[in-house]
Amino acid sequence: MRDVITIAALVIRNDHGQVLTVRKRGTHRFMLPGGKPEAGESPDRAVVREVAEELGVHLDPAGLTLLGVHTAPAANEPGHTVHATVYTHPYVAVTEPRAEIETLRWTDPTAPPDDVAPLLRTVVFPALSAAGTARRRGTGRGRPRRGPRG
Repeated sequence: MRDVITIAALVIRNDHGQVLTVRKRGTHRFMLPGGKPEAGESPDRAVVREVAEELGVHLDPAGLTLLGVHTAPAANEPGHTVHATVYTHPYVAVTEPRAEIETLRWTDPTAPPDDVAPLLRTVVFPALSAAGTARRRGTGRGRPRRGPRG
């Protein structure tokens, strides 16, 4: 049996329909911003806290919409499974990575590169497509800067 990692994650899209993905320092796969809930913390509160820590962005909790609760192989922890509560939120400007995030990248969910996490490739991006939202344009503009290359 695989060890389970419980997380809360967030989909933010730009005006081109791309999804913001992040890469943690010392890893190779891009994933959604978010992270592990603290003891007693709800998934929606965890995603708001984690996004503030990782991206310096303060989300409106009322703007969160549950995309789903999904399971997939963990991106950077071999032999582990991620159990993710995934939310969407209207566009917010993100300019630079913080905390353990090294790189930000806008990713086309209809043609993801090979270095995206299994959760994105096998579950989240298909769910966005099925919901008819993968190509819908967001309301914001801009591209985040990439962090230092490691």
